[in-house]
Amino acid sequence: MKHHSSGAISSPGLQRFGIPALLLFALVLGGCAGHARGVMAPVLLTGATGGSKVDMLVVTSRVPSDDPATLFTGERSPRPYLNEITVSIPSGAKRKSGTVQWPKRLPPNPETEFAVTSVNQLNSVEEGRTWFRQHAGGGHALVFVHGFNNRYEDSVFRFAQIVHDSGAKVAPILFTWPSRASVFDYNYDKESTNYSRVAFEQTLRTLAKDPDVKDITVMAHSMGTWLAMESLRQMAIRDGKVASKIDNVILASPDIDVDVFARQFTEMGDKRPQFTIFVSQDDKALAASRFISGDVQRLGAINPAEEPYRTQLERAGITVIDLTKVKSGDRLNHGKFAESPEVVQLIGQRLVTGQTLTDSNVSLGQGITAVVAGTVNTVGKVAATTVAAPLTVLEQPKRVPKKTELGATLGSKTPSSELSY
Repeated sequence: MKHHSSGAISSPGLQRFGIPALLLFALVLGGCAGHARGVMAPVLLTGATGGSKVDMLVVTSRVPSDDPATLFTGERSPRPYLNEITVSIPSGAKRKSGTVQWPKRLPPNPETEFAVTSVNQLNSVEEGRTWFRQHAGGGHALVFVHGFNNRYEDSVFRFAQIVHDSGAKVAPILFTWPSRASVFDYNYDKESTNYSRVAFEQTLRTLAKDPDVKDITVMAHSMGTWLAMESLRQMAIRDGKVASKIDNVILASPDIDVDVFARQFTEMGDKRPQFTIFVSQDDKALAASRFISGDVQRLGAINPAEEPYRTQLERAGITVIDLTKVKSGDRLNHGKFAESPEVVQLIGQRLVTGQTLTDSNVSLGQGITAVVAGTVNTVGKVAATTVAAPLTVLEQPKRVPKKTELGATLGSKTPSSELSY
């Protein structure tokens, strides 16, 4: 993918935000004021407590903390751990969709705040399979990977919110990797995703081999998209393909160098999952990431309606949903996919079940733009289309995309040594 860089100080991101502003964004990223920490100790629900609950399976490559209030640290474990966790969510009248009601003090009040109600450690793959059979969700597994600067509890509560608000009929599985939850540990976190590639690949492989699992959707956010892409690429290289049950990959605000994404995508081979990417050109976190990453555009900040992206995405068969105009309570505009009720419902009701999107059954309202990739048989007949409101998405069948250029050649069978940038 061509990023047209002419030097770091001339970066569009820097021109728009400036170095002092980027530092401010970093401090905002690191801020967790306003709610209690150490919320993983279970609370007892009374019969009068209303609301809903989300049961999830949590796989982690973190080191245990030996403290029931935190469960795991941000350090790296040589072996994965498995827990079953239940989160209570306040009733709809007491919370706004798209938000996490963090406890202001401990213990939390389940009437008005998110609260953990049970934690059980599982000690074998078979126990994990038993959990899946009990929470099968029609055989649909949704596997979520969080992003940069997340504590264990951050990822648990955010995923519980996504599952609840999306209405997804799935078995929710969270993979949480060792983040130190400090804005100053960006490089440590990035290396932790590399450290966790095998553990995440094995998680997906175990799910794919389970006869009770019909299909798998991988959804990753921010830096977690790097881990997801690397593990899928690694699986494809190891096995000659991505496991066939992995139908869908959703990348939200992907913090990936666009050139590297092109190589990762290509090296997965011809039989890839269906990709959907959520982007936003006003994502300040990705602007900061671009600044410290050689001034190469981040995938989650592209304008998919512009060339060369539009044609490249169309030919690759990648669907992109542009959330630039969507308003969010997130000051960095980095979590719109989870905070917009309309978007999170689209994820739960359509994308995780592998259904194609059409203009007759998808209308998300003002401010959301879709750029939907064409396929080899529709290129030239159906251009990538942008619509402000209502959202119109062109239906497309799943097909193997033809060769295109997105930094490297997407879908190409050309050996890596011959790929050009």
